[in-house]
This record gives sequence, structure tokens and C-alpha cells, in this order.
Amino acid sequence: MTSEPTPWRATVLTLFPEMFPGPLGISLAGKALASGLWALDARDIRASATDKHRSVDDTPAGGGPGMVLRADVLAAAIDAVDAQDRPRLVMSPRGRPLTQARVAELAAGPGPLIVCGRFEGVDQRVIDARGLEEVSIGDYVLSGGEIAAMTLIDACVRLLPGVMGKLASGTDESFSDGLLEYPQYTRPQVFEDRQIPDVLTSGDHAKVAKWRLAEAEALTAARRPDLWAARPKAPESGRKRKPPKITTGE
Repeated sequence: MTSEPTPWRATVLTLFPEMFPGPLGISLAGKALASGLWALDARDIRASATDKHRSVDDTPAGGGPGMVLRADVLAAAIDAVDAQDRPRLVMSPRGRPLTQARVAELAAGPGPLIVCGRFEGVDQRVIDARGLEEVSIGDYVLSGGEIAAMTLIDACVRLLPGVMGKLASGTDESFSDGLLEYPQYTRPQVFEDRQIPDVLTSGDHAKVAKWRLAEAEALTAARRPDLWAARPKAPESGRKRKPPKITTGE
């Protein structure tokens, strides 16, 4: 007999396990969770506290406002998870920005252990001692890491085999090839005097593909010059591609 493969699993360490699955329990992620395509394990960090008050934090060394998650309590919570061969992440605004490439790497693995910080953050010693990778979902500060963890998990889950109906849905979208996604349209043909671009209803797939690429390049150059600058040079000239103008009315 052959055993069933272990599904992709996200283990979340949090002070508020009741926040999960939250949005992850509905739509594509929720259906996939219910069908066993992935698994979620939300654990309460306070369960690893040793005093009668279940204390998890203390005042910052050196003074300052707020509280800091204790290294000993958090380390015990991490050690209680069988995650030796799994990525260990901590959601943090000072972490490396989460990218679609990193999401794809995480989705291809066994699933991460994710620490959700609170208060002023996490004692640096547990980050170093347990090899936590600091990950950021943007240049802003949230009340805690739970919403950020949900964002990361959702991005990963939608790439798991069997979650999305069509494979193309995961490969032909923003960031899949270093570009923002081209504009999308659907019926009605005319909306408030605005028509669907003729090329999209022409039936000429080559022209449609060319139009979509041009629009994606133009949007990327205008809105994300950092992504555009990272694009490879045109092979025929060795120079950066010159983006076309956006034609979507912006």
C-alpha cells in the first residue's frame, strides 16, 4: 500500500489563533482547505508560557515604549513544532519584501512555519537562534503579523496543484514574468461609452498576445519602474526595451 502524500501545511504561531482560518476559510483557499489540498495549524504562543499569568512579553531592554515578545517563550513554541525541514518565517515590516518568486518557492516546498509578531516585535535572539527569515508584505506597519501571514499563505495556496481551475490562471498574471498584468475586459461590449479594445474581439490570437504584452510593459514601466529596470535587455540591440504608451485611457 502507498501512503497519501502529506499536503502542503502552514503552521502559524500567534497570540490570536482564533483569527484563523479567517479569509483563508472561504473561496479558493477555503475549498482547497476543506478538500485536503493543504492544511492549516494555528497555535497559541501563550501555550508555551510557564508562569501562572501565561506571560509572553516584557519591557524592551534599554528602555522605550511598548513590549517585546520573549525569546524563551517563543523559542519553546517554535520547538514544539516538527519543522526541521520547513522554512521558518517571521512577519516583519523590516523583512525582505515578499515577491512572487519567493511565493512560488514556498508553495513548492512542504509549507512554512510562520511567527506572527505583536507589540514592538520579537526578541532578536530567538530570530537568530531559530533561524527565522524576516518577511515583509509592504512598507507599512500592522497591529500584528496575522494579516500578513494570511496574505503570504493565500499567495502560496493558490499556486498549489489542484487549487485553481486552470493552470494558466496562475502563470499568466502580474509578476509571473516580471511584469504587471495587462488590462482585462469582459461583457458588455460597451460600458458608459467605453468599448472593449477592438483587438481583443478580433479573433487574432497573435495580435491579442502582442497587445497584451505591450500593455503589460507600458503599465510596468509607468507604475513599477523598479520592475521595469530589472527586465532583461532586448537581445537584438543589447539595450533596454522602450515601453509603449499606455492606451487604456490613463
